[in-house]
Amino acid sequence: MSYAGPDFEPPQPRRRRGPLTVALAALVPGALLGWLVYETVGGSGDDGSSGRASVRSSSPAASSAPSDDAKEPSASPKPTATPSASAPAASGPLKGKIVVIDPGHNPGNFRHASEINRTVDIGTNSKECDTTGTSTNDGYTEAKFTLDVAHRMRTLLQEQGATVKLTQDGDRPFGPCVDERARIGNQAKADAVVSIHADGSGAGNRGFHVILPGAVDAGAADTRAIVGPSRDLGERVAGRFVAVTGSAPSNYIGDGGGLVTRKDLGGLNLSTVPKVFIECGNMRDSKDAALLTSGAWRQKAAQGISEGIVSFLRG
Repeated sequence: MSYAGPDFEPPQPRRRRGPLTVALAALVPGALLGWLVYETVGGSGDDGSSGRASVRSSSPAASSAPSDDAKEPSASPKPTATPSASAPAASGPLKGKIVVIDPGHNPGNFRHASEINRTVDIGTNSKECDTTGTSTNDGYTEAKFTLDVAHRMRTLLQEQGATVKLTQDGDRPFGPCVDERARIGNQAKADAVVSIHADGSGAGNRGFHVILPGAVDAGAADTRAIVGPSRDLGERVAGRFVAVTGSAPSNYIGDGGGLVTRKDLGGLNLSTVPKVFIECGNMRDSKDAALLTSGAWRQKAAQGISEGIVSFLRG
């Protein structure tokens, strides 16, 4: 999503590389080779290789994935306070595990400016309920991207036996607000929560980054118990995202390792279960946009994120 919004502030200048870069490099052998492929072919539709804790990419999953030109889901007339229902989980290694996927923004947010502009408490301060998100220069919206990736992830994770819930499925006219997004994961007693986004930075800024919760103890926010497990989740998601998609860590935010810690995001501050955000790429850069608008690449993104979740849940 764009950093000009309620759950994002302008990024800080890039820091010098530190231990995070080394840690991530250890997780993703072959990442440089993947990046060379990324630069050369711009992200093809070929399946990425997978290591341990791989998510199966069988033909049923591929056939049920949304197509490139899938239409945005229509909104129902009334918001709902409950997450989208999950289909019964299949038998598999994640049987009994609960995963909440948080598709950033809502396709209908732009029609409800007054509702999404109201402020909510995020512990450290107050921020607006939500934003409309960003889009590519050709008008492909972040809200459409996040929902598509969420659907693909749901299929993959259910095949592994997980119970999967979405914070929204285009089934409400706007929202949920950032505090409710956190509350949905908490109330579900989720074993892992991942919030899906795409950034809206300047042209030339490329790559993904995973946002981790910082240690916060203020007002309604207390993340101290989830900082450690959330970092573990984030490192695994980042590592598998590199390996499967071939995308490189962000060249414009963070220390080059693809991991950023923040204390100003309500969705993280108010979470009591392991949770991370992932900015899958920059919608305002033409090369990243070409990937984000590709159904084949979105399937790889969904698989990479899902493999990270599986790795985290299986230890």
